[in-house]
Amino acid sequence: MSKLTHVTRTALIGLAIAAGLGATAASAAQDDAPAQMATKPTKPPRQCFYLSDWRGWSAPDKNTLYLKVRNRDVYRVDLSWGTNQLTWPGNHLVSVVRGTDSICSPMDLDLRVSDGMGFAMPIRAKTITKLTPEQIQAIPKKDRP
Repeated sequence: MSKLTHVTRTALIGLAIAAGLGATAASAAQDDAPAQMATKPTKPPRQCFYLSDWRGWSAPDKNTLYLKVRNRDVYRVDLSWGTNQLTWPGNHLVSVVRGTDSICSPMDLDLRVSDGMGFAMPIRAKTITKLTPEQIQAIPKKDRP
């Protein structure tokens, strides 16, 4: 019986040690959780504008637009597919508004390039980025909206 008691006591001690290690690991994981959450990158705030605040545009190439908004902000619109018509003099950029005129994502823009003769070529926005004052200054003067 002494042998059985010794085995039982050894097993209980082993279980106690395992439970203690498990509790220590769980506690460490909980301690790390706030640190992991704190280092998780946050999404930048959405940069929206209204089409009614759009004051001008320019196209340095067939896949890039610069939109001047509220006479002080500039948004860069990278296009999934563009057209060389964007860089031709005399062409117009047309936006079709469906519902609200708030632009917060590329899907909110329904753009076309018009030659003024009745034909409008659709173009699709891939990304919209509000530029910082430094980025605006870096745009060559001939390409600024």
